[in-house]
Amino acid sequence: MDPTLAEMGNHLSDAMKILESGKLESEQGKERRKLSWKDIPGPLQGDGQDVVSILQLVQNLMHGDDDKQGQRRMQYVAEQGHMALLGHSLAAYISVLERERLRKLTTRILSDTTLWLCRLFRYENGSAYYHEDDCEGLVNVCRLVINTHYEDYATEGFTMLSSKHPVIYQSAACRPGLGQHLCCQLGLPLSCLCIVPCNTMFGSLHQMDVALLDKLIRDDRESGKVPLLLIANAGTPGAGHTDKLSRLKELCVQYNMWLHVEGVNLATLALGQVSSAVTPATKCDSMTLTPGPWLGLPAVPAVTLYRHEDPALSLAAGLTSSQPVEKLRALPLWLSLQYLGHDGIVQRIKHASQLSQQLLEHLKTLASIKTSVEDELNSPVVVFRFSQDSAPSSGGSVEGYFAGDVLDALNRWLGEQLAQQVPLSGVDVVELEDEGTCVRFSPLMTAAALGTQENDVAALVEKLGEMIPVLSCTLRFRQDFKDEVLQQASLSYIEDLSWPGLGGVRYEPRTTDLDEDKRQHSVEKINGDLLKKLMELDTDLYFSGGPEFCEEKNGIFIGMATEDLDVAELVETIVSIGRDIEESGKLFENMTEVVRRGIQEAELQLQKANEEKLIEEGVFRQIPLVGSVLNWLSPVQASVKGRTFNLAEGCLDSTEPVYSVKAQMNKEASLDSPKSITKRFPGQKLFRRQGAGSDSVSDTSSVNQLEESFREMAEVPQEHHVHIVEETALSDQRVPEGQETESVDTLR
Repeated sequence: MDPTLAEMGNHLSDAMKILESGKLESEQGKERRKLSWKDIPGPLQGDGQDVVSILQLVQNLMHGDDDKQGQRRMQYVAEQGHMALLGHSLAAYISVLERERLRKLTTRILSDTTLWLCRLFRYENGSAYYHEDDCEGLVNVCRLVINTHYEDYATEGFTMLSSKHPVIYQSAACRPGLGQHLCCQLGLPLSCLCIVPCNTMFGSLHQMDVALLDKLIRDDRESGKVPLLLIANAGTPGAGHTDKLSRLKELCVQYNMWLHVEGVNLATLALGQVSSAVTPATKCDSMTLTPGPWLGLPAVPAVTLYRHEDPALSLAAGLTSSQPVEKLRALPLWLSLQYLGHDGIVQRIKHASQLSQQLLEHLKTLASIKTSVEDELNSPVVVFRFSQDSAPSSGGSVEGYFAGDVLDALNRWLGEQLAQQVPLSGVDVVELEDEGTCVRFSPLMTAAALGTQENDVAALVEKLGEMIPVLSCTLRFRQDFKDEVLQQASLSYIEDLSWPGLGGVRYEPRTTDLDEDKRQHSVEKINGDLLKKLMELDTDLYFSGGPEFCEEKNGIFIGMATEDLDVAELVETIVSIGRDIEESGKLFENMTEVVRRGIQEAELQLQKANEEKLIEEGVFRQIPLVGSVLNWLSPVQASVKGRTFNLAEGCLDSTEPVYSVKAQMNKEASLDSPKSITKRFPGQKLFRRQGAGSDSVSDTSSVNQLEESFREMAEVPQEHHVHIVEETALSDQRVPEGQETESVDTLR
């Protein structure tokens, strides 16, 4: 074996071990990386770095500051994936060979790969174009068709298209933006693109309307246009449905058009038994395959298989190249296909199809779940959705508008939760034009990379079974929650159909004498504090400030509900806590004015007390030196005259009653028994209906407990007094010179 090739393989193996080992940096390395401006490009080091240091830098950039082992691996890279990565290294090494040897090697690689793919996917006498961008193959196919229909296009260019405009037809269910991308790359106006609607009366809602397509083609031909190319789907991007390929092929032959097919269902052509809907794809003029996600091969190119007899036009369209280096794009795929073998490739595609069938069989047994599957026996894509049609309707009311935006919001929540709790399932959320928001399971695109197995599908079904009752209860209680909120004068209901939960409310202060700005500030503060209090409660409910782009501000949104939820108690608790927060705010606002007036009155009384002291003690005692001598020779017997400020009444009183009954108050306080608070049973949550979660519940409602606790918090400032004591000289203590009288500022 060539020593260079062996060394390259060893280097790649070592590099993969370093990147996938999850070995953490040393503490010194972490600290040095934190202090460096790692996200800002810096100067190149003069002395260079070793391979291990560079790979460590790559690993840090890949995983950031996340050192959790469970989150370090982004996807499953199997041995066949390592072969694909080795192909990129080999391509760089092979490109330095002498030209003749490079030409022979690349020709062999290209011919082998093309032959294997054509036989795997039943595409006889085909050529292959390997490209990085999924749309690049279709763009070059369009160039080939233009050169075929317009013979002088290579020399005349755009002038050939001005008299007879070409028309490209595509289904409304195709990839978003595909037609616009084609027109942009080909330099054609958007008027050359014709979007064919899907069926509205008969057949699948995701299949192209063949009768309407026939009419559109005839109209374009009569107006002098040239029907050029038709893009069909063997597995739409959304629902995985296949167009009527046999009928579309007949139309293309009739009108001399090119038929191009793409979609995930083309992978099933490699199986022993192929669906009758997908089999006609083998007769199309071109098809685009994406073996990378199908087989779990990272960084391998997409492949466009096509049939054309003129190699010169293929070269002009960019489907073939005379440069040997361009042919090396197929090298990673060439290595990976050999490593997997024919049986390995078929087994992976078959495994993905079996996962879809396993999920579909379980979904049939679940109530309130609707599926959108074209062929229940062979469909590799399963799209399902929670629906209210079979949901229980007792115990609440369901309005008609729930069939729209609210169900979309619930299904969006369902898809996000399933993807988060069962990440190896690879489910995602898809928006379909007719069905709305759905959950999609497409193992052909995800299973090979994630390593999805049968137990992952079983876990997905189990989680789905747990979430269906929650969705049904939320849907049932949503209208009840709205009715309860509308009965409360201090609450306003927030209508947000995109929120997956009970709904939203806003507490409205009862004060009406505030201007708009102050009232808005009060609403924001009260609802902010109310949200914090609700989030601290011992309950299973989820409270939030609402969606990020919600038009309604200062609202409180309640999440999903369970069967035993007491909606009335929930609303009463929100009103009670909001009222306590509003009253506490008023108390503190009034307290500010009361304290200000009390300080002013205290200043006047202190000034009056100083004047009385001056008259009682005489002028001589106020002179610094003389007063000290007089106070030493003849101390003045003075009593402490204190003042107490009552926050509740807002007035100044004498401290004599306070000192006289202080001991008695402490004695009585020690004899008082604490307030008895009825506790909930262990594990019992708030907002549970009686008998729903346990056999018996406490006689005292948890709402009353909350009301008492918040009222006590609000009454605490009223039971404390601010004592302002006037400092006087004691009879047995000498007063330092210059400090006979305490100033008003010091007292304050």
